[in-house]
Amino acid sequence: MQITKAIFPVAGLGTRFLPATKAQPKEMLPVVDKPLIQYAVEEAYDAGIREMIFVTGRHKRPIEDHFDTAFELEYELEQAGKRELLNVVQSIKPADMECVFVRQPKSLGLGHAVLCGERLVRGEPFAVLLADDLMVGDTPVLRQMVEQFEQWGASILAVQEVPQEQTKRYGIVAGTQVNSHLMDVSRIVEKPSPEQAPSRLGVAGRYILTPGIFEQIRSQPRGVGNEIQLTDGIAGLLRQEKVFAFQYQGKRYDCGSKEGFLEANIELGLQHPQVGPWLKQYLKQMQLG
Repeated sequence: MQITKAIFPVAGLGTRFLPATKAQPKEMLPVVDKPLIQYAVEEAYDAGIREMIFVTGRHKRPIEDHFDTAFELEYELEQAGKRELLNVVQSIKPADMECVFVRQPKSLGLGHAVLCGERLVRGEPFAVLLADDLMVGDTPVLRQMVEQFEQWGASILAVQEVPQEQTKRYGIVAGTQVNSHLMDVSRIVEKPSPEQAPSRLGVAGRYILTPGIFEQIRSQPRGVGNEIQLTDGIAGLLRQEKVFAFQYQGKRYDCGSKEGFLEANIELGLQHPQVGPWLKQYLKQMQLG
């Protein structure tokens, strides 16, 4: 079955970026010249997904506006003959892409946010993308995962090897290796201490999940942080059906942290066709200074 729907949990407050996020969503923070949420949506679109489901909260209206038509802006650009900029604005939401918004009434965790999208998923397998995790690869990461889903027909979790001391920041998986990049998951633990971690493979912010996950999320008690954890739902799911962990090819920028956000701006800035040469020269001058 083809993956046509993606859930974007975007209801978080973004407190680590205050005061920048006091009046704007953290997902709208720009990396070079595009907001974080746009990178995630473009990745989903590249993977063949056309229905984008945003699970929002209060103060998230700018995300809706970003993917809406801006008649006044487009008219002004057209009248001014700024065709290149007009194309940039119109490319944000291609004509065949649908954006749907649903509210998460209370901040009860990632599992609860995913559960809020159940009705819109309509019993189909779907993707989950966390905009905080900006993922880049020669082949976009979600497209790699969709190819794995087409082969195995089961839930796929993006994973990466993390330092032992950082296991307490991730959902950690263990299981049986199927091949060099795929593991048949037998266990998943949310944010274990380094001493209790079953491996060093941490779940990154990309998932392809079967609809069976919803009943598992509902049946789990609140977990770490007194929240409804997606990891606990996945732990229940793998007792019912296959779940695979996929070591993707590419790089993840943790843009939920200031360090990762700055790293993404510098590295993607260096790759940008317009500002890249200038930034390279600027950084060279800084180093010499």
